[in-house]
Amino acid sequence: MPADPTITPEIITEHGLTTSEYDRIKEIIGRDPNFTELGIFSVMWSEHCSYKNTRLLLKNFPVKSPRVLVGAGEENAGILDIGDNLAISFKIESHNHPSAVEPFQGSATGVGGIIRDIFTMGARPVCAINSLRFGELSNSEVRRLFRGVVSGIAHYGNCFGIPTVAGEVYFDKSYEGNPLVNAFALGVLRHDQIARGAAKGVGNPVFYVGPATGRDGLAGAAFASQDLTEESAEQQRGAVQVGDPFMEKLCMEACLELLSTGAVAGIQDMGAAGLTCSTCETAARGGTGVEIDLAKVPQRSPGMTPYEILLSESQERMLIIVEKGREEEVKRIFDKWDLPWAEIGSVTDTGQMVVKNHGEVVADLPAAKLADEAPVYQREAKEPSYINEVGNFTLDAFEDQGDPQETLEKLLEWPSVASKNWVYRQYDHMVRANTMVNPGSDAAVIRIKADSVPGGGTGEDFPEKLIALAVDCNAVHVYLDPYEGSKAAVAECARNLACTGAVPIGTTDNLNFGNPHNPELFWQLRESVRGLAEGCVAFNAPVTGGNVSLYNQNPDGAIDPTPTIAMVGLVDQKEHVTTQWFKDEGDAIILLGDLVDSSDDLEGLGGSAYLQVIHGQKNGSPPACDLTTERTLGATLLGLIQSGLVKSAHDCAEGGFAVALAESCFSELHGRNTPCFLGADVNLSDSVDIRLDALLFGESRGRVIISCSDLDAVKVVERAKLMGVPSQRIGTVGGDQLKIKSSRGEHAWEIAVLHDLWWNSIGNAMA
Repeated sequence: MPADPTITPEIITEHGLTTSEYDRIKEIIGRDPNFTELGIFSVMWSEHCSYKNTRLLLKNFPVKSPRVLVGAGEENAGILDIGDNLAISFKIESHNHPSAVEPFQGSATGVGGIIRDIFTMGARPVCAINSLRFGELSNSEVRRLFRGVVSGIAHYGNCFGIPTVAGEVYFDKSYEGNPLVNAFALGVLRHDQIARGAAKGVGNPVFYVGPATGRDGLAGAAFASQDLTEESAEQQRGAVQVGDPFMEKLCMEACLELLSTGAVAGIQDMGAAGLTCSTCETAARGGTGVEIDLAKVPQRSPGMTPYEILLSESQERMLIIVEKGREEEVKRIFDKWDLPWAEIGSVTDTGQMVVKNHGEVVADLPAAKLADEAPVYQREAKEPSYINEVGNFTLDAFEDQGDPQETLEKLLEWPSVASKNWVYRQYDHMVRANTMVNPGSDAAVIRIKADSVPGGGTGEDFPEKLIALAVDCNAVHVYLDPYEGSKAAVAECARNLACTGAVPIGTTDNLNFGNPHNPELFWQLRESVRGLAEGCVAFNAPVTGGNVSLYNQNPDGAIDPTPTIAMVGLVDQKEHVTTQWFKDEGDAIILLGDLVDSSDDLEGLGGSAYLQVIHGQKNGSPPACDLTTERTLGATLLGLIQSGLVKSAHDCAEGGFAVALAESCFSELHGRNTPCFLGADVNLSDSVDIRLDALLFGESRGRVIISCSDLDAVKVVERAKLMGVPSQRIGTVGGDQLKIKSSRGEHAWEIAVLHDLWWNSIGNAMA
């Protein structure tokens, strides 16, 4: 075996450690680390594992509510009570840099990693969603990345057998060279099935479970914690893992069966930082130590060094602490599932992570200091100069719309607004037969039934639950105003859940930002966290966990700040499940909320899709987000839905009122490629003091288009007004056209033409 290289300042820098951090390492262990120990510290003290640049900010998030059973940061994923002794575990994480280097494997292993986080908690994964960002589709390299990422997500989820039920996809030049791939999974368990990742019980054996360790995924956590350049991407191609969804399925079933026996004292997946992270984190949580021998670790590459074995992020591997005396029972279950295993060590009372190789000590480090005592930084923050320029932007230089015909067509065809069916048709969103609302509406809804719980439920007596899920973030709005844009991301997520008939109960976030050492980029992050925290408090949807992904930038600059929000809600009864498309001819169309925010000088056009598509401008202050107004709107809409008065509900977001109205006319599918068209006749002629472009395409907050029977229209409007929500009947469902009458005249579009542009836009670009 080759000798370890001498540790030099250059080697330290290559490992992402500063001189002061290296000095702190020496102080902690009382000597110079060897090369393997340096590698261990580098991954455990990377931003990806330690959150050293964001930990202070994350303390601002609300993390408690009566539903929280396992809170943020306690374990691999948070857990919320959903009643009747049932709970859900969910989390979102990024695989951005790996997907930029190897889009198929990068995205596939992102799905695999988040699934492991869920079943490690003792939950059976029942659904997945994702949030994706790419450059502009006119770029051939972007199309290659996009195709590879979607294929990787589809491959892993479909093979594993988990439905992908919702998501979002945006395209913007800022993501060229650094796409964002954020993967979410949710699982179900009973309260007494919660598993913990702590190495408890001195003398308990430590088992390695899963395929052999290889050289793929070496130091992936460190790779995710540095700027992405062509040079770093090429050098770190080996930091991308290779996934095997069939092996993961076996691993999950074996682990869930094993957990039901009571033979497990602790369990942890080998995700970021691989064997290193799983050993030191379980020891730290248990207040114990762990001793392992690398010679006992299955290895698929000959001549692997201790450094490589410890830092490899080969997939589908688990570390399990077994109750002493029950080893044979554990081995029997692993053998039953044809799952490779090895007993590699034991729990100690030393507090040390001791790693041997053929009996020789190659690392001896304090576990708690590795896992919990990474340096914490408060970086310098400085408001970017562009913020002032954005605030001074006016509409004076732009003529109002004369004829909005072509504008609506262009907006519906714009890939960020257009239907994402090219993406979700590649996903199996019906596997397990629990999906009640498929991709294509404001939020997905899944049914939790007896076979969703590990070990099964109680058959006919099982208390079925309905879970709604949505993921949102308008990154352009966050770029233009990180505080308001981030509040709005939370509010839109909650609004989408309300449109589906659900009450928000919890949130997980993925903070995708640039280099925190840049004061202007750190300011974006700080302001964004402030807005997210206020939003989650307003909707009583605590953050149960998530991910921070920094250093998302290429040599041309940073991505638009993208704090992705995934929110989960409960639907009380199946009769309350609501979708966004119109249902019946003759129904009334009602707008909840104001057509335009009169206090906004830009009338909702700041940062809008309209400005970007029609005028080529990413500019202006985005619409302000009043959380009290949003909360009242959501509560009012839920009350109307629960009263049985609402047939459809769709929030106004990107593209504004006209886009939301068009989507309500044609987004229902009776089967694959069989849309149902229902037109609308809308009268907005009383709005004489509002610019036509703002009226139709402005993106003012707090607006929902609903439909109800004609007989109930007056009742709905009056109830909403009594609750303090502006409300008005604006039209009637019917016909084969979208007709909008304004003070500037009458405008009409053929529904079939609009649908063709919207439905086929991405597919045509990818052909």
